[in-house]
Amino acid sequence: MKTITIIIPVFNEGSAIERHLPVIFENIKEIKEINISVLVVDDGSTDNTVEKLKKLCERYNTLNFICFNRNFGKEAAIHAGLQQSDTDAVIVMDSDLQHPPQLIDKMIALWRQGIDVVEAYKICRGKESYFSRLMGHSFYGLFGLLSGMNIKNNSDFKLLDRKVVDAYCTMSEKKRFFRGIIPWLGFSSAQIPFEVPDRQHGVTAWSRLKLLKFSFTAITSFSTVPLQIITFLGVLCFIISFVIGSLTLYYKYTGSAVSGFTTVILLILIIGSLLMIALGVIGIYIAHIYDEVKRRPDYFIDWNKSQFHNKNLTNRLR
Repeated sequence: MKTITIIIPVFNEGSAIERHLPVIFENIKEIKEINISVLVVDDGSTDNTVEKLKKLCERYNTLNFICFNRNFGKEAAIHAGLQQSDTDAVIVMDSDLQHPPQLIDKMIALWRQGIDVVEAYKICRGKESYFSRLMGHSFYGLFGLLSGMNIKNNSDFKLLDRKVVDAYCTMSEKKRFFRGIIPWLGFSSAQIPFEVPDRQHGVTAWSRLKLLKFSFTAITSFSTVPLQIITFLGVLCFIISFVIGSLTLYYKYTGSAVSGFTTVILLILIIGSLLMIALGVIGIYIAHIYDEVKRRPDYFIDWNKSQFHNKNLTNRLR
């Protein structure tokens, strides 16, 4: 019988997880001929998420959870879940029900047909503000332009075959972007559309500042075009400077009056701005290199707080 692990990263979901997880279990209990277990990865929650998970483990014997020592981020939580799973396939989804658990059965059906990656993509982003919607579209457009990969409206809600999980886990990079790495691997894939439902309980932990920072990390992890843009801007600035310098020399030798103060100020401001932007972009890539060469682990698990029902999974995790 085939086995699947559903990996659910959570952070400060104590106010809602007791309502959300039962809905997920209700949807997977109807799926036949598949052994499905759930592995929740607690990303260093500071509320009562862990206590709620312990109570839920008393109700569901296929529920397991591991706890990080501190908050390492969602990408680390996904990586941890994939590393600790040993089933035939894995489904990654959020706990807030904005990834509809009703799609799990359809994803498994496509996987049984031989599809390695089943992706759920958003045809409607739900009740987002205009600014959030604009940020989302801008990010996907810029990411596609710079990286050459179209991940528009993709989500972390994916089913991955075992060989895809193994390929993902062999990658040693620290700055991970799950939505980008999976299509980059190039396995066969299929897509299932869904409309993002409203969040019923709790609030999102993703602030706009966090999303902006995450966007920079994702783009610079997949593209060196920003560095090439700096070179282009440098050449463009040189051409403009050459033209202005040639005109200045021409006016000087022809005896025409030269009002160069404004021109000099503008050139200084333009060149200074370009230099600061260039240093900033180069600094981002150097920071990536710095993080990579340190080779620090992506996460640390607090084994005393983690809890398991599945003995095989316990041995695997340890």
